[in-house]
Amino acid sequence: MRTLFAALACWLLVVPAALAVQPDEILADPALEERARDLSKELRCVVCQNEAIDTSNAGMARDMRVLLRERLVAGDSDDDVRDFFVARYGDYVLMNPPIKASTYVLWFGPAVVLLLAAAFVWRAARRRKATVTPAAALSSEEQARLDRLLSDRDGT
Repeated sequence: MRTLFAALACWLLVVPAALAVQPDEILADPALEERARDLSKELRCVVCQNEAIDTSNAGMARDMRVLLRERLVAGDSDDDVRDFFVARYGDYVLMNPPIKASTYVLWFGPAVVLLLAAAFVWRAARRRKATVTPAAALSSEEQARLDRLLSDRDGT
């Protein structure tokens, strides 16, 4: 049973990537096809947003893969192809966008949000701790009354 689950997991990891690139997209030249596959792993599907065009089944990803292959067949270098897609879709199209002023939010935004959340939780915990005061000790009169009430309850 364990082997079956392992085989199924491997199949689920491999098959979607194999099914994304359609047979009519594959280039005849194996070297160009390998470059195309490598580049398509670096480009983000603008519809799926967190999936490379190499593994995405979206129609837009297919169009981007075809366009990438057309650029390679036309003689563009890998950098030319990347620059073409960045000019068309912005730095967001790259799975690893460069660190520059316009991409600071992409790179540092999650860390800032995490730090702000941690500061909020820490401050809320301190505020709650400060508002909780220990109960004052009972006076002798209060203690005597409590003892009477408890003894009355136990006696009935």
